[in-house]
Amino acid sequence: MSNVKIEGNASGTGTFTIAAPNSNTDRTLTLPDEAGTVLTSVSDVAASQIVDALNATGSAPIYACRAWVNFNGTGTVAIRGSGNVSSITDNGTGDYTVNFTTAMPDANYSYIGAAQAFGIANGPMVDMYYGGSSTTAARFRVFQQNASAMDTSYASISVFR
Repeated sequence: MSNVKIEGNASGTGTFTIAAPNSNTDRTLTLPDEAGTVLTSVSDVAASQIVDALNATGSAPIYACRAWVNFNGTGTVAIRGSGNVSSITDNGTGDYTVNFTTAMPDANYSYIGAAQAFGIANGPMVDMYYGGSSTTAARFRVFQQNASAMDTSYASISVFR
């Protein structure tokens, strides 16, 4: 049987407390079979470790993508892959709403979108549909450069906040 050893630091004066949760359910903490630090939440990770893990340089803040989706917008809309997106609503030709699984903190997010269409000389454009976005959804439209709305077989939207 292994032993558990809790040892104080000779120069420290703080108290280390292990408290059981207010629960009638048994819990098990399994430690890795290696030396190191056990992290119990993201807040335990130093910012420099995150920056290093992302291969980022400089002191500018890093903002993560909060939602993304790649979908087919022709016929019955079909999501190919997504993160924090529960569904796509087809509002009409070239008019889509991305519905978030978990709401944004507010509607002041930014997005980037791309669409692909075959056989169109000037290519499609993606435009945010202002007034149609909220904390739970982002509405956008796809149109040709001549301003004609169009469905697209490949659309991708990424949301940052």
